[in-house]
Amino acid sequence: MTAPDQSPVPFASPAAASGAEFVETPVDYDAVVLASFGGPEGQDDVIPFLRNVTRGRGIPDERLEEVAHHYRHFGGVSPINEQNRQLKAALEAELASRGIDLPVYWGNRNWAPYLEDAFAQAAEDGHRTLLVLATSAYSSYSSDRQYREDIARAITDAGLEDRVTADKVRLFFDHPGFVAPFQEGVDAAVASFLEQGIAASDIHVLFSTHSIPTADAERSGPRDVDWGEGGAYVAQHRAVAEHIVEKLGAVTGGTTVPWQLVFQSRSGPPTQPWLEPDINDVIAELPAAGAKAVVIVPLGFVSDHMEVLWDLDTEAIESAQEAGLLAVRTPTPGIHPAFVSGLIDLVLERVEGTPAAQRPHVSALGPWYDIARPGDCENVRLGFKPAASGLVP
Repeated sequence: MTAPDQSPVPFASPAAASGAEFVETPVDYDAVVLASFGGPEGQDDVIPFLRNVTRGRGIPDERLEEVAHHYRHFGGVSPINEQNRQLKAALEAELASRGIDLPVYWGNRNWAPYLEDAFAQAAEDGHRTLLVLATSAYSSYSSDRQYREDIARAITDAGLEDRVTADKVRLFFDHPGFVAPFQEGVDAAVASFLEQGIAASDIHVLFSTHSIPTADAERSGPRDVDWGEGGAYVAQHRAVAEHIVEKLGAVTGGTTVPWQLVFQSRSGPPTQPWLEPDINDVIAELPAAGAKAVVIVPLGFVSDHMEVLWDLDTEAIESAQEAGLLAVRTPTPGIHPAFVSGLIDLVLERVEGTPAAQRPHVSALGPWYDIARPGDCENVRLGFKPAASGLVP
């Protein structure tokens, strides 16, 4: 095995070690590792979990408690771990239905089960060539590079540098399996409002995603491409939203429905610029624009995370009620059959070495790279750390 510090792509399988944008050579992977964010599963877990999330930032527990009330409102339980248990089971069932013998392990960044334990268990079970499936679709530090750093850290912490390789499936923001559940939800919501006698022009669709620091957004995606304001992170969301709105014409008879990309769940000091506008600010302005109904689409989320349950289902819906608007929040992909099937298709792309030209995507930005390009998704505050599935640094 090529030592991590001698390869342009640390911890990579031989097929991925050269750093080509797309790996079009079959790889005999022997296990899949599902990587996720993690979340508390009881009141006693909340502050320790938030310490993990904010490690290295020196945030006192008093300030963490300001965020903790979101979790405490739901009994201290984030839905994400149970969602990942369901997703793992769905992936295993899909693999079995296709006759594919690949075990699935699951590990988190911030709470048990931890990623390093998943790698250690996979190695103990005799697996050496691992493929990581992260539950995040878009380019940014926290949703892409940090997962690749997590892979490198987990392998190192488990002492597996010379025992395993780990590649990662491409970002899947515009894969049909990820987009289909959103399309279904938007189509159904708009159709319902139309049936209630609301004109298409009075229905506003808000595509919501997690706000991130503008400095991180500007550094998302390969650095040699001009992505425009907000970097690849914003460009990817816009591309998917545009696709959904275009297909929505089949429901509205071709009438354009007003839509906007909005942001939520901002954190960090007020002096630090983050992506805007905030969804609640936009909702407050909709009545003046003639809106009568709003469709809230959690476009940045693969399942009903705490940010969906609190920031959208609680705060954004309350904002809509205060504005006198009818409102509905559409579903996340979760374990929708199209999403689960699409994730396995992404795994098979790497198993079979599918040529890039044959990989499905619904926007002009795809298919996204297998191997992240140099400097992709840099975090200017933390600097570069060892990261798998991408060219150094």
